[in-house]
Amino acid sequence: MSGFSTARQKMVDGQVRPSDVTDIRILDAMLAVPREAFVPASQRALAYLDLDLDVSEGDSAKRFLIKPVVTAKMLQAAEIKQGDSVLVVGCATGYAAAIIAKLAGQVTATESDSSLAAKAGDVLAGLGLANVTVRVAAAAEGDPANAPYDAIVINGATETVPDRLYGQLKEGGRLVGVFATTQPPRATIVTRSHGDFGNRALFDAAVPVLPGLERVVAFVF
Repeated sequence: MSGFSTARQKMVDGQVRPSDVTDIRILDAMLAVPREAFVPASQRALAYLDLDLDVSEGDSAKRFLIKPVVTAKMLQAAEIKQGDSVLVVGCATGYAAAIIAKLAGQVTATESDSSLAAKAGDVLAGLGLANVTVRVAAAAEGDPANAPYDAIVINGATETVPDRLYGQLKEGGRLVGVFATTQPPRATIVTRSHGDFGNRALFDAAVPVLPGLERVVAFVF
């Protein structure tokens, strides 16, 4: 095994499996996708640590690959099936989209930073993941042109209720993300049933807030 292959195995065996992730498809996908390919060369030694990795460029808004365990547990809750159409919001350089591409039929990944979106497209294409399309779009907008989706994954935290994303779910669809609308932040699953939306907290999780999903500061007079 190469050094990165060994680190990938240790990440799955030491971080993901002990966190009650039992879906073998997710475990296999995380073993197959090289996380180091999605981070700057200067940070590749950190690629498999239990960290939110900063992949921002220059003076752009901070963007992260969120912790592997948080990603894996949210994907398990989303119950993504082989034929599903999935939207990944805030894909950064594309790691979560790559994992999901191993699970789903078609993946649309949005990213507000055009430079990161281009990088994500290049890395995903280089890995032969032809079922992923990367689009430049604000996090709160999603991708209504290709909606509705079986599942939506928010690759970060939201401090607001993402109503526009809810509307892009199919009947029976699932949205997962970390909701920081209250404290502590919690990974949450939202399901659409008969036109209504129900939500259930999954686990506490502190991850960076996606640009565009920050809390609106109210002025006090």
